[in-house]
Amino acid sequence: MHYTLHQLQIFLQIVEKKSITKAAEALFLTQPAVSIQLKKFQEQFPIPLSEVIGRQLYITDFGHEIAEIARRILEEVRVIDYKTNQYQGKLSGPLKLSIVSTGQYVMPFFIADFLNENTGIDFSMDVTNKKNVVDDLEKNKVDFALVSVLPDHLELETLPLMQNELHLVGSSKRVENRKGDMEAIFKEEPLLYREQGSATRNAMENFIQGKNLMASKKIELTSNEALKQAVIAGLGYSIMPVIGINYAIDRGEISIIPYPGLPLQTQWNLIWLKKKKLSPAALAFKKYIIENKDRITEEHFAWVSK
Repeated sequence: MHYTLHQLQIFLQIVEKKSITKAAEALFLTQPAVSIQLKKFQEQFPIPLSEVIGRQLYITDFGHEIAEIARRILEEVRVIDYKTNQYQGKLSGPLKLSIVSTGQYVMPFFIADFLNENTGIDFSMDVTNKKNVVDDLEKNKVDFALVSVLPDHLELETLPLMQNELHLVGSSKRVENRKGDMEAIFKEEPLLYREQGSATRNAMENFIQGKNLMASKKIELTSNEALKQAVIAGLGYSIMPVIGINYAIDRGEISIIPYPGLPLQTQWNLIWLKKKKLSPAALAFKKYIIENKDRITEEHFAWVSK
């Protein structure tokens, strides 16, 4: 057997993606390059690792067993890398975060310098809705989570990062041409919502219910970016975190509409399970955030409070 680590990585991606094309995209390789490596890897086994039926690629039972062994081999290689870095006095190891989708406009600024200073860390960040973030945290799949509304059924450690504000917004053109009183926005105009499980949606629904407003027309979108583009296009109005739409406001694409009781104010929080034993990489990241969060907030997000 003379397979390489590179071939193991490629085969694992093919197994996970169930497609040579998608594996090539994930690895930033060409499809022919991936196909060639798969062929060379297969040549070292007398039993098929995969088969093509129609146009669909299937992994055989033998292929799945080899993939599981390959996964363990590559994990041990990562451990070797971590140990080497540790002996050289470098911080290393995995660091996993799960963040709500609006947090994509926040967390990169809090993690960038830390990762640039500690290149031995193997970092991954899942961007999803609040329900999935809480699930990742509860099942101990991640070290930290970023949320604006704290789950109340978990024992957590909490580190507040910065303020989060949600405003009533619409496309500047639609706002300019709007007629009628303010309540007509909720009673007569289309309202744009995030999907079920989103903290932004929960905040919007709680505000509308608390004001006893009637929302007659609803459009649902499954990401904050899609919601922003829908507002810009003039599909309707929404209550959104200003953190994700500031450039659209500056360009005159979106207008904030003053409304009694708004903006809603919440707090971005970095959270982790109270009983979790944090790794050296996670402890170093927590220490970095405590020491630098005020500087980062002032440097990149001073405009939020203004």
